[in-house]
Amino acid sequence: MSQAVTLTGIGWDHSRAFPPLVAAAQRYEETHPGVRIRWEKRTLDEFGHTPIDQLALKFDLIVIDHPWAGFAFERNLVHDLKPLLAPAVFEEFARNSIGGTFESYCYDGRLLALPIDAATPAPSWRPDLLERAGTSVPATWSEGVALARRRLAVIPGFNADLFLHFMMLVKALGSNPCADTSRMAPREVMRAALDLLRELTEPMPRAIFEWNPIQVAERMTRTDDFAWNAFAYTYNNYAREGFARSRLRFGNLISLKTNGPRLCSVLGGTGIAISSRCHQAPMALDFACFLADGATQKTFYVQAGGQPSHRAAWDDPVADALYGGFFTGTRTTQEEAFVRPRYSGYVPLQTHGGNALQEALRDGRDPNAMLDKLDALYRESHLAGSPQFQTN
Repeated sequence: MSQAVTLTGIGWDHSRAFPPLVAAAQRYEETHPGVRIRWEKRTLDEFGHTPIDQLALKFDLIVIDHPWAGFAFERNLVHDLKPLLAPAVFEEFARNSIGGTFESYCYDGRLLALPIDAATPAPSWRPDLLERAGTSVPATWSEGVALARRRLAVIPGFNADLFLHFMMLVKALGSNPCADTSRMAPREVMRAALDLLRELTEPMPRAIFEWNPIQVAERMTRTDDFAWNAFAYTYNNYAREGFARSRLRFGNLISLKTNGPRLCSVLGGTGIAISSRCHQAPMALDFACFLADGATQKTFYVQAGGQPSHRAAWDDPVADALYGGFFTGTRTTQEEAFVRPRYSGYVPLQTHGGNALQEALRDGRDPNAMLDKLDALYRESHLAGSPQFQTN
């Protein structure tokens, strides 16, 4: 290459997220002399909720969450990757991405990003503490509530997480959340979902409403305060030998009742997008394909701490053993997770809606008034974007 090419990228700040990007970039540079890839990072909350306008002006590569699709395309912040990929490459990623990870980046006939990371809420636990307590891993909601009443259970109650827990329960109660632009769901379903969350969280310390999934995992592995986490976005690092003081185990979601269907959680994970201001889009795309490729994902990506989206890694017994059975343990839950809304205007609803839920569950505010507020916030969110980008 006659002239050096530098690509800049923005990721987010955790051992699951940042080291795999650096490891992949390092290897790509070694096999592509003259290319330099420079990564920066932001916090988990900034990753999920800070608007990406300024990031798209500054960076070539953006690690992104799928709910940004409508916003990003409405403002022409990113390249549509679909016409840039060879059809066979597009189909390979569509076929070999776990669960709905690839589908989540397909929006209104466009492709926001290539999936590189897969996550969804699932339970985690400390086998030693459950054994000490003389109990087993809960399989049903009532068993989970019983463990919570013994002060052994926890969930992350940070605003956005609480909102997504609520959506999961709305789905479990038979309604598709956000399917109707006039209300989040039928009121009786919303109230039942809120009551379930209240039942589970009432015995838990009020501090949970400040904790995100990382903080819950850190507390579970650094202290002996909690034996079981009912559901939180997964971080396979905590199942890896030597990563933390105590090792977590991960498994599939519980059921609302005995012999009933499992809860169906709300898909997370990340993808790699290319900003529309990138002057080296072909090189950026080549690196994105390298990062998302199965051969990369099952080797140094997962070895560097990543939680891959490619089935090659999820199918690999070496990767599964490295993370204490994480991939086999959570696979069904990952496969069954449903995709969040992606209309322009949705993302802030996770924060504002979560704040409203906290008012009811943490502060004891009137639940009916809170649900009125939640529906109002939902309707307002649809007014934030132009009509042609209101596709869920």
